[in-house]
Amino acid sequence: MASLNPSGYEKFSGSPPKQRQEAATTGIPLSSSNQYSTESCETNTRLQTKTRVPWSSGLCDCFSDWRNCCITCWCPCVTFGQIAEIVDKGSSSCGVNGALYTLIACVTGCACCYSCFYRSKMRQQYMLKKHPCGDCLVHCCCEYCALCQEYRELKTRGYDLSIGWHGNMEKRSREVAMTPIPPVVEEGMSR
Repeated sequence: MASLNPSGYEKFSGSPPKQRQEAATTGIPLSSSNQYSTESCETNTRLQTKTRVPWSSGLCDCFSDWRNCCITCWCPCVTFGQIAEIVDKGSSSCGVNGALYTLIACVTGCACCYSCFYRSKMRQQYMLKKHPCGDCLVHCCCEYCALCQEYRELKTRGYDLSIGWHGNMEKRSREVAMTPIPPVVEEGMSR
């Protein structure tokens, strides 16, 4: 860029030039006065004020679902894959997540490092309390119990983990399509 100043540097006398103030919703300061958009701050405050809810079942309630307890005990990659597919909202499949879980378990012996990430993600999605302790500690100490608890939580929330995310969405869309819509009655009209 060519400069009119022969030394090549632009010199300012007094204060720097004023920046044009535009309404932004990014929360990035528009000038050196550190003024932020209030819209993103209000949204952030609303999200932080939501109360966290308890898990629908306890960490050690594994035997309340015998079938899942046995599958998780003998092949935790299946349960983990099913949970991960629902938590990822179908962006990754049960098979891929289960295979990755198995690979990490075989190579490092520490698949809990991978599964605790999904517990955290699930807690954020459903605003669940961090109970009885941090997600990684729960998975490191009680991996199978944690997987069973997450499975039961999703089941309680209406998911059929055996059919995956897309199967659940298809099932819900059929249920919505079959729900009768009451006719709209305008004022002065009778049914």
